[in-house]
Amino acid sequence: MNIFRLIGDMSHLLAIIILLIKMWKTRSVAGISGKSQILFALVFTTRYLDLFTSFVSIYNTCMKVFFITASYFTLFLMYHKFKATYDSNHDTFRIEFLVVPVGGLAFLVNHEFAPLEILWTFSIYLESVAILPQLFMVSKTGEAETITSHYLFALGSYRALYLLNWIYRYYFEGFFDLIAVVAGVVQTILYCDFFYLYITKVLKGKKISLPA
Repeated sequence: MNIFRLIGDMSHLLAIIILLIKMWKTRSVAGISGKSQILFALVFTTRYLDLFTSFVSIYNTCMKVFFITASYFTLFLMYHKFKATYDSNHDTFRIEFLVVPVGGLAFLVNHEFAPLEILWTFSIYLESVAILPQLFMVSKTGEAETITSHYLFALGSYRALYLLNWIYRYYFEGFFDLIAVVAGVVQTILYCDFFYLYITKVLKGKKISLPA
């Protein structure tokens, strides 16, 4: 554990907490992509199957349980409790165009040709593009609520901080995971335009919008 990974984990936790609080307090899931949330639930499910086979630490186990539980609770809020507020007309990204190629890539490019390793690799690849339906939805609607922007910024910051974590581990531990690093770079690049708009607009009290 190093400071970059710790802050990255806290940023990830913050993103999910912001999202859940937004839904619960407003009793609405407007502006949130259910497609992205499905992908994130798939990411955590396939990544943390080792929860039943290996133990690293109490911290590690609690984080895994939280992310899995929170992802499915989010889906429950979106598709059941607050279903009437879900904007399916704008959440039209075809997620099969992400899942199928990512599944094929994980099958072909992985560290070890074993079921858990392939599923872990699949989760890493999928997480790098899981936010695309949300960004696509913001682009279609033309703007995002401030609270949704905070959620996206915290989520993007988590992955950017994890890149610093990989750099730290390379220089001080001699550890380098090419799959995780490349996926992290791709994910961070997808957020670049959003980061710029967040800093130049949201922090000045304006709503954010993405070009169509």
